Amino acid sequence: MAPRGDPHEQPPRLAHSPTVSPGSQKIKKRRTKRRTPGVCPVPSGAANGEQPRDSCPVPVVENAAAVKLAKRRRMKLCSRPVATSSGPRVALQESRERSPVVGESCLAAAAPPAVVQKKERASAQQFQAGPSLLHLLQELGEVQHSREKAARLFEWLIAPISSQQFFGQHWEKKPLLIRRRNPAYYQGLFSTAEFDAILRDQEVQFGVNLDVTSYEDGKRETHNPLGRALPAVVWDFYQNGCSLRMLNPQAFSATVWHFLSLLQERFGSMVGANTYLTPAGTQGFAPHYDDIEAFVIQLEGKKHWRVYSPRKEAEALPQFSSPNFSQNEIGEPVLETILEAGDLLYFPRGFIHQGDCLPEAHSLHITVSSFQRNSWGDLLEKLLPAALQMAIEEDVEYRQGLPVDYLEYTGVVNSDVMDPRRTAFMKKVQTLISKLMTYAPVDAAVDQKAKGFFHDCLPPVLTEAEKALSVYGLPARWENGDVRDVHVPFNENTQVRLLRYGIVRLCNEGDKTLLYYTTENSRVYHKEEPKYCEIEPEYTDSIEFLLSSYPKYVIVEDLPCATLDDKIAFATVLFEKGLLVTKSPLFPV
Repeated sequence: MAPRGDPHEQPPRLAHSPTVSPGSQKIKKRRTKRRTPGVCPVPSGAANGEQPRDSCPVPVVENAAAVKLAKRRRMKLCSRPVATSSGPRVALQESRERSPVVGESCLAAAAPPAVVQKKERASAQQFQAGPSLLHLLQELGEVQHSREKAARLFEWLIAPISSQQFFGQHWEKKPLLIRRRNPAYYQGLFSTAEFDAILRDQEVQFGVNLDVTSYEDGKRETHNPLGRALPAVVWDFYQNGCSLRMLNPQAFSATVWHFLSLLQERFGSMVGANTYLTPAGTQGFAPHYDDIEAFVIQLEGKKHWRVYSPRKEAEALPQFSSPNFSQNEIGEPVLETILEAGDLLYFPRGFIHQGDCLPEAHSLHITVSSFQRNSWGDLLEKLLPAALQMAIEEDVEYRQGLPVDYLEYTGVVNSDVMDPRRTAFMKKVQTLISKLMTYAPVDAAVDQKAKGFFHDCLPPVLTEAEKALSVYGLPARWENGDVRDVHVPFNENTQVRLLRYGIVRLCNEGDKTLLYYTTENSRVYHKEEPKYCEIEPEYTDSIEFLLSSYPKYVIVEDLPCATLDDKIAFATVLFEKGLLVTKSPLFPV
């Protein structure tokens, strides 16, 4: 998350403003020398004639000196220099690379290379079958339950691995590499041609929607000028060896938006994305780890990836992304591979990764990300303060004074002192902490987490059929000097249901009940404030009834409101906010 494409580092979160040195307005622009054909970095072990850590060997060269990528001349361009150091990113999809990286081949295991290659060839034949993405999205438009849509899309994403196998063996545990030998598998999701069209037709801004980056001689740099990312400027950077990272492709690409909006219901967490376009023979980002679960989808070309285990337990499943690492800080990779179009690489947050392009091909991949700040610890950060406040208000034991002499046997200076008063003090603290669970408003804390998720969410993508059955299909218009067909003709027999299962959430805030929803969210991360409306207590049962009935249609008369007028008024309000669809068009087509 994509922070979405804008929040991850997804997808993406919104990138925070880079640090700018006011005294300098110059950056480096790269000129790439002619690259030596057939030369690429030698993976660990390959230089000694060993097979690399993946069944698809990285090309080996005898001359180690030729391995080094061609040096680039530097030109100066008036622009804004951006600090590339530390600070965790604010948005899910804006993690340092915004491109999740490599994993361990689900087929490679510890088998000998010949056996592994044989298994991969056999499996690859099985991988190639399956619908194209655009055909699949059309099929999913006919699926009634939004959670089933999400589950089926995720199964297609990781096929032939089952969801059960993925979540049981890999999720938050270890990388996964899926080879398909099918370059067209993810075709239609995004392309360099679509990226070029976006640059030409839409307002892409450097530093907001697009980053220009480079990594050479251990130094990571960002080269963002000010203002709009015009094609001539962007492609000049690319031609001179810079990588191009689009931070929120879902804001520009309808297919990426559709793809991510479905997946977010599978994870119950924001799903974001970044795309990465890298010239042949270059690397755009330093080794680092991210604070998201990353799915690297190779769309075009190929890329050499190295993935490393967390260096220590404290870096496993981190809350925040890391600063850039030097090569001597990260050890040996647990997985090294060349990702080709149609392949997928998953790795959990905390796994250090880096990717570089081979000399003979550019690379385009999209990193789909989720589960940023979605841990037990993140929930407890909301729960424990609320539990303590409630305990203080309701239990006199929490309001009783501390012992008058407690400073004599507590604190660091007394941490090793054997004193019965200290023992009793510690036992009392333990008792009060354990007792906090009695006052923990778990459901309220979960609702607060959900409130944040709903703010992060992409709005749903409606099919043409759904538009015709929703408020967007009403024929309200100005015609012949007057307004026509404004009234929503609901009656007691009108059949309705929620547009999606995961688009509404009831939350109690103080003495109010608020209904949060996602239909009016922006495709740009947090561009809008959270969307909600206040619900009178007598209508909460109707919301629960609609949720429990989904995906079945119910007649308005069955809504548990006091009167028929209340039922029609309530259904009309939800319909006008895009939350309900009808079973049949309200007006003749």
